[in-house]
Amino acid sequence: MGLTEFLAGYITKFIDATGYASVFILMTMESMVFPIPSEAVMPFAGFLISDGKFTFVLVTFWSTLGSIVGSMLSYFMGKYGGKPFVNKFGKYLLLDEEELAVTEKFFGKYGDATIFVSRFIPIVRHLISIPAGVGKMNLVKFGIYTVIGAGMWNTFLAWCGYVLKEHWDAVMKYSKVVDIVVLVILVGLVGLFIYRHVRKTKRT
Repeated sequence: MGLTEFLAGYITKFIDATGYASVFILMTMESMVFPIPSEAVMPFAGFLISDGKFTFVLVTFWSTLGSIVGSMLSYFMGKYGGKPFVNKFGKYLLLDEEELAVTEKFFGKYGDATIFVSRFIPIVRHLISIPAGVGKMNLVKFGIYTVIGAGMWNTFLAWCGYVLKEHWDAVMKYSKVVDIVVLVILVGLVGLFIYRHVRKTKRT
């Protein structure tokens, strides 16, 4: 069994065993500041849709509910805690202050529509809710943009997983090439995590 097949099987079994609850919890964390990419959750929920264990409707519902809950928590963190809270407790939440500063500038430049657009942008979507709260963006508008953007993105990723599983045998014909690509990505992510940790340590 190759690396790709092992990871796909392991993650799919985990989500299958924990049900929609894991989709909700992981997407809640993904919409906050935790380094859990939706790309590592939703496609495997799509695998289970292909297997007939999940449905598109419920996967979309629970994942989007998780996204809005996580985003709301971050929004209120920014609204009532503000920058002092972020500066004091951000390190415990794996929050990168430099990335937050970039996200704040992004929000300040493009305004409320950023909440929708950011759902399709890695890293930014983890942090964008905090500056929205700091800026006291209208809560109803924030919720609508979040639901639409997150719902579209989550559904798209689940659909990609569904299609991928339908053609899994064809994909596995090139398993060695796929394994190399996945390994490079994993090494890159680990390298990025170490780099950020070292940079934070030096800054501290």
